Amino acid sequence: MEEALNGTIDPACLQEPPLAIDVIKQLDVFGFCLYAMLTLMSCISLLLYLEQCIYIYRKLPYSRKTTIIWINGAAPVIATMSCFGMWVPRAVMFTDMTSNCYFAVVVYKMLVLLIDELGGSNIFLERFTGKTFKISTGPCCCCCVCLPRVPMSWKMLFLLKFGALQYAILKTVLSILAIILWTNGNFDLADLDITGAAIWINPFIGILTIISLWPVAIIFMNTNSSLRSINIVPKYAMYQLILVLSQLQTSIINILALDGTIACAPPFSSQARGSMLSQQMMIMEMFIITLITRFLYRRTYDTLPSEAHDNNQNAKVALQASLVEHDV
Repeated sequence: MEEALNGTIDPACLQEPPLAIDVIKQLDVFGFCLYAMLTLMSCISLLLYLEQCIYIYRKLPYSRKTTIIWINGAAPVIATMSCFGMWVPRAVMFTDMTSNCYFAVVVYKMLVLLIDELGGSNIFLERFTGKTFKISTGPCCCCCVCLPRVPMSWKMLFLLKFGALQYAILKTVLSILAIILWTNGNFDLADLDITGAAIWINPFIGILTIISLWPVAIIFMNTNSSLRSINIVPKYAMYQLILVLSQLQTSIINILALDGTIACAPPFSSQARGSMLSQQMMIMEMFIITLITRFLYRRTYDTLPSEAHDNNQNAKVALQASLVEHDV
């Protein structure tokens, strides 16, 4: 603060994020066109999502409707919240928390989708009980190749579901706690002091995130070969891409803004400008992902072939290969 008073730092760089009316006043022709285009992108994303919800409600079986609607809503919801944060910079903390809480539920829903695509929990257990699952997967244990394979059981499936569900619950609880502390002046994302609440809450949320991603990765890595006919690999890739863009990319930009690498540009401070750039990038990225996910999930659902059918098909392929080899 003393440096700002001495004139070495622009006082505007230390101010709170500007009001929405101040953002509108400082827009030139290019800025207005950019904001209008990004707003249109977020509106189109939301409209496409609503249309997709109608399609899913009419065409898909009841057991998968809610799960697929939740997963399809990840990109449009993040784009919409980013649009609000772009126009109202002082609301960024709330819009980011809303997006993150929604995606926390999507993580659990992705696990549920993988199990439902295999027929649900009961059929999943009938098919995989006793079979060993590889658990040395990311993000927790991708380097621990020496970990033993674990047999699938009802207890194992319960632990996997609980590991993904805990993030959806605790993320929401901690977000509400952060808002309560913020109203009392105890929570500030820029406050990295050991006595600040943010330095304790945010790393704990990061740990919960890693723990919740692990069960989803375990199920996917051990069952994706049975789900390739329904494009599960690109669906999972889109889920992972949303995760990276909404969590990792935003965190990197915020760190650069706190460090001063992203320069302030009045009326935006360094942190407010970093948030603005993050919101604008997110809208464009989520718009593209919305288009891709709409294509991936727009299909009718047929019953997946049973394990016996898969084994018969594999046996036929092996038999044909042996006959060709014998003829040669």
